[in-house]
Amino acid sequence: MINIEGMFWVECTTFGHIHIIINRKMTILKLDIKSTRFCQLPFLIFVVLFASFPQFIFSQKTSSNIVPNPGFERMSQVPDGWTYSGSDFGKYVKYWFSATTASPDIYGPDVYIPLDWREKGFGAQKAHKGKSMAGVTVYGCTNGKPHCREYVEIQLAEPLVIGQAYYLEYWVTHLDKSLQINNLGAYFSISEIKRTTDEILIREAQVNTEEIIEAPDGKWVKVSGQFIAKYEAEHILIGNFSEDINTKFQAPRDDCYNYAYYYVDDVLLKKIPPFLPVPVKPDDLTLQKFETGKSFLLKSIYFEFDRDELMPRSYVELKKLLLIMRKNPKLKIEIIGHTDSLGADDYNLDLSKRRAESVIKYLTDSKISRSRLQSKGEGERKPIATNETDVGRAQNRRVEFLVIADH
Repeated sequence: MINIEGMFWVECTTFGHIHIIINRKMTILKLDIKSTRFCQLPFLIFVVLFASFPQFIFSQKTSSNIVPNPGFERMSQVPDGWTYSGSDFGKYVKYWFSATTASPDIYGPDVYIPLDWREKGFGAQKAHKGKSMAGVTVYGCTNGKPHCREYVEIQLAEPLVIGQAYYLEYWVTHLDKSLQINNLGAYFSISEIKRTTDEILIREAQVNTEEIIEAPDGKWVKVSGQFIAKYEAEHILIGNFSEDINTKFQAPRDDCYNYAYYYVDDVLLKKIPPFLPVPVKPDDLTLQKFETGKSFLLKSIYFEFDRDELMPRSYVELKKLLLIMRKNPKLKIEIIGHTDSLGADDYNLDLSKRRAESVIKYLTDSKISRSRLQSKGEGERKPIATNETDVGRAQNRRVEFLVIADH
């Protein structure tokens, strides 16, 4: 019998009984054996294995997908036209964006595809699951195809753990008259890649298709692989990271276009057991001493562009703050939002207030009393870096909290 509170109870009561109680950490809290000679031998073997090697009986927690919006189903807004630039894709699809100025395409029930593109077959394909999918051009530079490389990119819900094994899969198929190629891979990046040109990104993909992907008649093909994380990557990109000259291709029909175009759907990334502990760095929020008057930066808090909606990656740090608030019931804090200098002063002040309130809402939704929380927006008034560069502006867009009472 398994107790859902986290205690495990095993019992044999045919002629006697054996009681074993084990907690979530697989520590034996109680072992009570009486009249074991009456229990059947196979059950005794089970008990010995249970007590000595609990990992044989209970696996670790199932790993969840750390790719937000994996099937491109969630939209930030209803598309008001076709995706002619990289910024269009990021504007429409929640959390995903283009790594360059080239324009990946989004397909879904509310997406309008111009007639001239529909006549070429774009959008005739059905999604692998759900109703939406992405599309990318992945070959054709030597033939003069504009935007001959397109990449879809997303920030992961948590960074990769160095040394941890991961499993990745995504499903692909191609435009009916597309060339068929190999090298449709996935690359993991420590930081966001956002180029101001439509250049080819030459990278060593962690997962790549060595053989040509043939997907006749709209058949979806699974691309999958395993890898060991060598660095704390935060983003995943999908596309072709090789030059045309280093990419195999074939024409499955006589009237093929002179480029390759593939649809992508249902991206899955998860850890493979055993799960390594996440390293705790010396400046980790959970290791700090919280005293009245001290302020702390909440690291890796991200919002959707020009909005107050938290990005999935933010919850790693917010869960730490939640743990701190629960462990210190007398702690009272003020959440303070900041922006960069782009935009009007009044607008930035309001945006910073709304973003601070979004953090407050997360805490109150997690049963932290509103009486322990205050919020304030500073807008662009207190920069900590230059607003003349992308890096500096990213540092200025931040959320802090001030301890207003610790006892």
